[in-house]
Amino acid sequence: MPPLNCAVKRQESLGIRAMNTDAQTEYIAALIDLHRGLEHKGPGDSDFSRNILSTLSTLPLKPHIADLGCGSGASALLLAQHYQSPVMAVDASSVFIEELKVRAKQVGLEHLIIPVHGDMAKLDWPAGLLDLLWSEGAAYNLGFEQALKIWRSLLIDSGIAVISELSWFADNVPEPASTYWQNAYPMMGTEAENINRANRSGFSVLSTHRLPNQAWWVNYYEPLRQRMGQIELTPMTQLVIHETEEEMRLFEKFSEFYGYTFYILQAT
Repeated sequence: MPPLNCAVKRQESLGIRAMNTDAQTEYIAALIDLHRGLEHKGPGDSDFSRNILSTLSTLPLKPHIADLGCGSGASALLLAQHYQSPVMAVDASSVFIEELKVRAKQVGLEHLIIPVHGDMAKLDWPAGLLDLLWSEGAAYNLGFEQALKIWRSLLIDSGIAVISELSWFADNVPEPASTYWQNAYPMMGTEAENINRANRSGFSVLSTHRLPNQAWWVNYYEPLRQRMGQIELTPMTQLVIHETEEEMRLFEKFSEFYGYTFYILQAT
């Protein structure tokens, strides 16, 4: 099964293990449908991202850029606008890629967006193609370290990767959160563990930045909750909504213990 946006993958890992192939396909379709039309397919914040971009002083004025696991393009459009340079925007969901095309045209950036419907683990691109590789929440689909090892060759030496990853913020994680994420994402690591993974994968870590809670609630969970009230209900959609609400309740209680960390990496 090709990887999807992290917001979709998160529930996928919880719900489809015991399903047959047809049910898995239906489940993924319901997840995509739930996220249809949302600006953010996962937690994120444009101002937060702009602050990170302001620190990337070593990049050329017109960098070669890719956004992997782009969803409907919140980050890809921001990158294109910021650098006025083309962005290759990759996602496995054709629904999200079509949304990206529409959004790019709406904001007058279609000439800078190169939509790619494909598997971000199997990109047939030349080595050293990119100056900047951006990926929010999508490395999760491959496992953080595996994603970094696959993507390292796409960057020039000293190129920059900005990758967000679900991370533990503490060692003493309460049992409900620990159990939930052990089932959902067994490879989830602490920030220190992820820094070591990055170093092993051919990167030095320039800095780390934790995504604030507001980016989860205001930009993602609240619009998603509104979408839940609008979508046509089927048994599979109800399952997806139930699992999403469970995730929301968990984050509300335990957000001090985990969340997204943005890892600013330089290829070595």
